[in-house]
Amino acid sequence: MEDDTYRFGEFSMSPRERRLFRNGKSVLLPPKAFDAMYLLVRSHGNLISRAEVFSTLWPGVHVEEANLTNIIVQLRKVLGRDAIQTVSKFGYRFTVPVTGEPGIKQAAYASFVRGKELLSQRSLDSIKAARDLFWFCIADDPQFAPAWAWLGRTCRLLDKFNGEPSVPDLAEAAFQRAFAIDPDLACAHHFYTHQQVDLGRASEAMVRLAGRLTRRGEDPETLAGLVQVLRCCGLFEESIAAHERAIALDPTVKTSVAHTHFLRGEFSRVFETYNSGAGYYLDAAAWAGLGAVDRALDLLRSRLSQSQPGPSMSSLMASLLAVLEDRGEDAIALMESENIIQEPEGLFYLARHCGMLNAAGPAIHLVRRARLGGFWSSCTLERDRAFAGIRNRPEFDDELQEARRLERHACQMFQQALGHAFVAPGA
Repeated sequence: MEDDTYRFGEFSMSPRERRLFRNGKSVLLPPKAFDAMYLLVRSHGNLISRAEVFSTLWPGVHVEEANLTNIIVQLRKVLGRDAIQTVSKFGYRFTVPVTGEPGIKQAAYASFVRGKELLSQRSLDSIKAARDLFWFCIADDPQFAPAWAWLGRTCRLLDKFNGEPSVPDLAEAAFQRAFAIDPDLACAHHFYTHQQVDLGRASEAMVRLAGRLTRRGEDPETLAGLVQVLRCCGLFEESIAAHERAIALDPTVKTSVAHTHFLRGEFSRVFETYNSGAGYYLDAAAWAGLGAVDRALDLLRSRLSQSQPGPSMSSLMASLLAVLEDRGEDAIALMESENIIQEPEGLFYLARHCGMLNAAGPAIHLVRRARLGGFWSSCTLERDRAFAGIRNRPEFDDELQEARRLERHACQMFQQALGHAFVAPGA
């Protein structure tokens, strides 16, 4: 049945009646404490800035920091110490899993929660099952914006990692429906960034995320998205600045800055942020870049024998393994296979592999495909030793010059969308 409450742990909260219950028994809260709890719960999982809390609780009024601190202390006494995470210098995050929201039938919300759990398993069967559960949520409530966003994500994952027929139109429609219902839905913006990058629309994502920062102020998740899209546009300094600004707000936020360091040729910096415990390709490639070929070989052989990371990642790992094992023909055959890697950044990594073999034709072809697909990097083309043997080719220089032109244009677009220069904190 449908009700008007949020449900989390042993609590339920009715915004309409402004009441909180623990196991069905009423819990008294001061009005400001209830308002703060409502703001946190309705944005559960997302970081809420202190500025937003102040403007919500005391609009147009200056109050001391101690007022907010006292309210958070009050809420923790009721909800539990770990229910509200403090992110130093930025704000707060509600961490208790929410199992129901106002206006959504309990059965549909339970399916939504289960769908997210299944999606995290990243197997073909679990992703398909998650997709079906999100469809059920939407059929039950077509205005359930998060379900539309998560449906878009499942459709894209099935297309990208599991070899199903392409469904970008369905994923795109799901994301656009989520935005139509809630233009500022954080998970929709996060997932849609991956969709745009994979489909060669990183410049569009860059402008969208810059606009989000302009409207709402900086938040770690949006900045983390910018780390990726700025890198795809060849703006490495800005990508690193986005990472630094993100972790200054939330030291726990995860970004893809390790790839930015790698493509700058700063291989030793990859290990600062790349999660080797769940790694597949990048740390192995970085060890190879540092000359530790045996270590790279051990990582690749072990991971390819023990895991199934999906066609795209498997082809990256297998082709690098073949390059490092001096199996040049096998490597080229892998990299020239059709319908294995479609993402532009992945194509650029394959171009590096061809460059390591001094295979000029395939390398330049893949660099061009990556550029036409939405990824370019003059820095890597200029500096990476992988391309040293083919830099004297006129076609290679053509790609380098085109990458520089695109980067200048992307920089202008970004600054125009943002309205100011973008640098790392303290720079």
